[in-house]
Amino acid sequence: MTALPRVYRGAAAAAGPLLYLKRTRNVALGEWVSIRAPSQGPWRGQVIEAGEQVTVIQVLEETIGLRPAGVEVTLSGEVATTVVGRELLGRAFNGSGRPIDGLPPPVGEAVVPIHGAPMNPARRLRPSDFIETGISAIDGLNTLVRGQKLPIFSGAGLPGLEIATQIVENARAPRGEPFAVVFIGIGITARETREFLARFEASGARGRCVVYLNEARDPTIERLLVPRIALAEAEFLAFRCGLHVLAVLTDVTHYCEALREIASAREEIPGRRGYPGYLYTDLASLFERAGILAGREGSLTQLPLVTMPDDDITHPIPDLTGYITEGQIVLSRELQRRGIFPPIDVLPSLSRLMNAGIGPGRTVADHRRWADQLYAIYAQGREARLMVPVVGEGGLSAADRRALVFAERFEKEFVGQGARPRSLAETLEQGWILLETLPREDLSRIDPATWALRDAGRGLTP
Repeated sequence: MTALPRVYRGAAAAAGPLLYLKRTRNVALGEWVSIRAPSQGPWRGQVIEAGEQVTVIQVLEETIGLRPAGVEVTLSGEVATTVVGRELLGRAFNGSGRPIDGLPPPVGEAVVPIHGAPMNPARRLRPSDFIETGISAIDGLNTLVRGQKLPIFSGAGLPGLEIATQIVENARAPRGEPFAVVFIGIGITARETREFLARFEASGARGRCVVYLNEARDPTIERLLVPRIALAEAEFLAFRCGLHVLAVLTDVTHYCEALREIASAREEIPGRRGYPGYLYTDLASLFERAGILAGREGSLTQLPLVTMPDDDITHPIPDLTGYITEGQIVLSRELQRRGIFPPIDVLPSLSRLMNAGIGPGRTVADHRRWADQLYAIYAQGREARLMVPVVGEGGLSAADRRALVFAERFEKEFVGQGARPRSLAETLEQGWILLETLPREDLSRIDPATWALRDAGRGLTP
């Protein structure tokens, strides 16, 4: 509670979704606001800039027809909060936290601020446990680790949403530990909303999911609220209920566009490509809510989806996202054109915490050597593919020709697994099958001890 409700009659001005009040006192940042007008309203709002001279309010509904001079603005004295709890598992909500599944609003176990609390760096533990997604290019070569932030860099028309949905359906924690998914749709279409809910229901994943969906037709300002409301629930499940939570955010680009729109309405000085200069800080306030806390049973892992405008990985959104997060999964338009699904380009993809999540007791002892060898031969094959138009295939060395064939098979048989999920054991075996098509003198990263285990049929499966 910040103060008792205060009523102000008449606003100084309005600009898009923003309403300006003058001479306000005891206003709290993030405070909820109710706005009424004769024969109109009510509208909901939130304080985004607090000051005694001017207070700026974000209006959460459409503002067409709103006359600033005729409104009655009530500052509630309550900061933005949301209901959280295990009761929300299996439920679906809109971007402001209201049910869209036909069931009554949840009572929940607690009411918490949507902005959360900063994680104490001294209590943050290093992520070290493997999460199986069912996608070979991730599980085998860019392993997702519990507590990590690993974004998917997609492009317009690429199946980033499809991959995110597939991960929600198939992701699981090792050793059968309690696991939940918080799915956050930002600026998605009504068709995508129906498809997500139908797929989660059909796959049986709905019971362990909490779904928050902000549609493209919803107020722009709601796109700034939905990830914070959803992450408040994810934090509660992880750090209060002891669950291992995977939060999937799609699409971060829509969030950033909304942020730019609001910054433009406030006439702020723009930064790169018109985005506000605090874009990095704002994104960090979302991504840094992932992690593992000492003394708590659960964990919070994030898998954000970022659509790169014009497939430009240097665009401010993917660029800044890459600075905050621990790697990236990059989708390839070329692989998509060739009908390979999921079209993950493993060479620019990276999981900076992969080494912490693989190895004895987590995946298999030789996982690192296996992955390094696949990378090395595939990279050699990609380089040979670039040389073929110059020197012809006959101008390549014998090793390069073998690598060229390997690269083609790797993309079709290892990366291109289709919609069917693969277990980690299947992923590892598929990689070994491809490696064994080459003479062992080409496979310099696999040591004799590993080959001995392979030949004996021991030690190569989790």
